[in-house]
Amino acid sequence: MTKKKTDKKQEEKQEDKKQKKVLTLEEKYLDLLAENAELKDKWVRNAAEFENFRRRTISEKSDWIKNATERIVLELCDVVDNFERAVHPEVEKNRESFEKGIELIFQQLDGVLKKEGVEKIEALGEEFDPQFHEALAHIPSELEDNKIVAVIQNGYTMNSKVIRPSRVAVSNGEKPEEAKLEIKKEKKKKNKV
Repeated sequence: MTKKKTDKKQEEKQEDKKQKKVLTLEEKYLDLLAENAELKDKWVRNAAEFENFRRRTISEKSDWIKNATERIVLELCDVVDNFERAVHPEVEKNRESFEKGIELIFQQLDGVLKKEGVEKIEALGEEFDPQFHEALAHIPSELEDNKIVAVIQNGYTMNSKVIRPSRVAVSNGEKPEEAKLEIKKEKKKKNKV
């Protein structure tokens, strides 16, 4: 009888354990569902916050770009005002003050550009460099080959970056007299034929 009682008690314990395990599994399942819902909610909120941040950043950058030129435009307005004063009919009567005014306006405009980090590329007499120069012509000159003979359009850098290369004429190494002699020789050959 003892054996039967012991077996019964063991069976009851096993059933209790099974029920506890089932309850524990159910509780774990419900806990996991609640945790999943909480994480999903956090994820949705974070995604929405990130999207709002992205939109706000794009908007701020757009506003910054639009307004970044405001300061320089105001300075250029001063230059335009001075040009307007310079071309006023009363000023044109006095040629000397007109020329001085134009020189001052040029200096003012040059100062505005320098404040923005814009510098003119000095090219005349320099060695041709395709990073800073754009060759438009190859001409005879007194200078040696590959030297810049004439600047057709000034080039500029802004904060050490080329924003417009200088358009230049480059020496081909021939002296102007030598070039003229060669042209005359070619004409004579054509006339003989």
